[in-house]
Amino acid sequence: SGVSMAAELRLANGSTHCEGRVEVAHNGTWAALCDEGWSLAEAQVVCRQLGCGRALSAPGGSHFGQGPRQMRLDSVSCVGTETALSVCKTKPRGNGTCHHGKEAGVVCAGNSENDQVRLVNYGSRCAGRVEIFHNAQWGTVCDDNWDLLDAEVVCRQLDCGRALSAPGGGQFGRGDGIIWMDETNCTGSESTLSACRARPWGINNCYHGEDAGVVCSVVSSFAPVRLVDGPGRCAGRVEVFHNEKWGTVCDDSWDFMDAKVVCRQLDCGTVVLAPRRARFGQGQGPIWLDNVNCMGTEAALSECRAKGWGVHGCEHGEDASVVCSGNHRPSSEALRLVNGPHHCAGRVEVFHNKQWGTICDDGWDLNDAAVVCRQLGCGMAVSAPGLSGFGQGSGPIWLDGVSCRGTEATLTECPAKPWSHHTCNHVEDAGVVCSGNP
Repeated sequence: SGVSMAAELRLANGSTHCEGRVEVAHNGTWAALCDEGWSLAEAQVVCRQLGCGRALSAPGGSHFGQGPRQMRLDSVSCVGTETALSVCKTKPRGNGTCHHGKEAGVVCAGNSENDQVRLVNYGSRCAGRVEIFHNAQWGTVCDDNWDLLDAEVVCRQLDCGRALSAPGGGQFGRGDGIIWMDETNCTGSESTLSACRARPWGINNCYHGEDAGVVCSVVSSFAPVRLVDGPGRCAGRVEVFHNEKWGTVCDDSWDFMDAKVVCRQLDCGTVVLAPRRARFGQGQGPIWLDNVNCMGTEAALSECRAKGWGVHGCEHGEDASVVCSGNHRPSSEALRLVNGPHHCAGRVEVFHNKQWGTICDDGWDLNDAAVVCRQLGCGMAVSAPGLSGFGQGSGPIWLDGVSCRGTEATLTECPAKPWSHHTCNHVEDAGVVCSGNP
């Protein structure tokens, strides 16, 4: 792997700090990268890692001049979604194929250092509390006037697709340090958040309970997965939905870590087997993924390192499979969303003691909503409305003070007050809007 490239990365000999010859720290000195196999995918990762926006081009042939004496002899291969070049795959190359005159370069759209923005506290770079870098310090943004137009600019700046929601009220936790922006008023077309109209830097009448957040569309773009031709929904041949088609996964390097992610994504418990060689029969259509290499902690199979979509040297006799311990949805029957436009949005109700009841909105936030959406197979949480946004329920108020981390498999795993202990009424019934509409 390319772990040795994690330490430092720089662009040399460009007209700005966001373009130039790509150099990495290697054995205490700087080394250039070879342009063999160098493409926009690798350039995008470099630009993202350096906070330089999106990649515009990936020139080779020493476009930015010849670099240091040393050159790395391994080639880098990225999907393009990685957060750092060190995460990309590397493979050795013979001495003769890489020499001066073949250095790789990038040209990024560019963000000045003070334009940098990030989303934190949600476990995804494309959703979380908004933080902006100004005057050598990260700070938050107040939610006064915060709306989808502002969120749209953040999502574009981070190359995260479109804005799905713009939650305020510290729903991604309270930041610390300075509150840099207040009364932000973007038109939606700005290239950076700092280009939007707002009060002067650091001038506000806010506290961190008003920290603004963003959920972008890329965060909900995990490719759906299913297990087919097995004895139940939790065992079978792995198929992934991409480009409007279901396709299979090649078994090259397929192992328990990869299977673990599939079982988690499907709420199917733990891994029992990770069979290869089309154990559950050969699939049809495209082979979407090959050389899948999961750490085991990813939320979806499409988040794992792999070759590019559809890039493989396989046939369907190598289709990968999974057998998980569960063969039914764990307790999704005990949870429902009602009074919404579809079954992936609405007032949250839980089944307890042979009766449906509601949840109080005290402390209700996107981490709690994320667990509900995952449990129901409804994708990611887009918003977590309180104050009976989907109407007032009836019957008991079962839960109050729910405080999920966001990684739990079911809502009942989350800390909360004991069943039916609350100081609420149905005006405070909690709701959820998920990204999916299956």
